[in-house]
Amino acid sequence: MRWIIKLDDGLAKLSTLCGWVACVALILMTLNVFYDVVARYVFRDVSIGMQEMEWHLYSVVFLLGIPYALRTDGHVRVDVFYTHWSDRTKAWINLLGALIFVMPFAYLIGTYGYSFAVDSFQMGEGSGDPGGLPHRWIIKSLIPFSAFFIATSGLGMATHALRVMSGEKTYEEKHSAEGLA
Repeated sequence: MRWIIKLDDGLAKLSTLCGWVACVALILMTLNVFYDVVARYVFRDVSIGMQEMEWHLYSVVFLLGIPYALRTDGHVRVDVFYTHWSDRTKAWINLLGALIFVMPFAYLIGTYGYSFAVDSFQMGEGSGDPGGLPHRWIIKSLIPFSAFFIATSGLGMATHALRVMSGEKTYEEKHSAEGLA
């Protein structure tokens, strides 16, 4: 049981790191949008590269926000039912959900995302617009990386569920420890 605790704590730290990276990307994206608006409406200047950087940063926010949302139970589910269930029932639902849905989903995204990024790299794909960003494969490579982090968050859901089933943890402890209660 000790190894599950260490694994769960390590996976929680990895998901938290994803959340921090997504948070920094969100701040950078906000500053980027602010710059774009000021440049466009005050100085009548438009930068295609900066506009493309917005959706690159949004991709980082979205793709690395998913693992964090999974770990902190920030994802969408039917809370009307879930909140009234015992911790043991919640643990079974989370364990099965992680093994049946999250892990296969991450595998599919990783498999297809990898070939998507490799194709982009091999083509030397860049922006089709003048002044756009080169090396589009860099942002596309985030897809398989995010699949890895989604899989680790799914594994973290499973290890946390096992800790709850053993009586060592509760879901209220998880939320209060992560500032969600």
